[in-house]
Amino acid sequence: MRIVGGRMRGLKLAELGEGDAAAHLRPTTDRVREAIFNLLINGSHGNPLPGARVLDLFAGTGALALEALSRGAAEAVLVDDGARAAALIRQNLQRARAEDMARHLRRDATRLGPHRGAPHDLVFLDPPYGQAKGEAAMASALQGGWLAPGAVVVWEESRPPLLPPGFMLLDQRSYGDTVVTLARAPGTAS
Repeated sequence: MRIVGGRMRGLKLAELGEGDAAAHLRPTTDRVREAIFNLLINGSHGNPLPGARVLDLFAGTGALALEALSRGAAEAVLVDDGARAAALIRQNLQRARAEDMARHLRRDATRLGPHRGAPHDLVFLDPPYGQAKGEAAMASALQGGWLAPGAVVVWEESRPPLLPPGFMLLDQRSYGDTVVTLARAPGTAS
């Protein structure tokens, strides 16, 4: 896995291999990650990356957050409670020299609790497929004040997710067994 665009383009990330089924680690392929960022940058909804505060739920390796930082996001919070994910995130933040721009919270993404600080305007959500954890994580993020009004959400799942009430579908594409959904939270974009 490598960063596919921006100032860190070509940076090789820590190896996971085919994934870690026990830890539900299933890295987003370079091809799908590139497609996601093309949708973000070139979509009719406006490029949310410059200066974005990123929230990466079920962060796994941290590749999505690092890709966003590489392409102009200002900061990132990576949430994953797995031990293997924690080690990979730490390695990848060091490789990218992004420790000052990103931090890892070892926490269950479905039980975030209240957020202190500026809310996030770009959210990546890549839960274990078919377990409704994405819906639970979104409910937790909304309840805890983690999302800014008008935040853009990029949600990977094996099927189209159930968007929270008031969210606007921006785009939805299938890449093999992955459905990528872009949606906007209610409110005015920051």
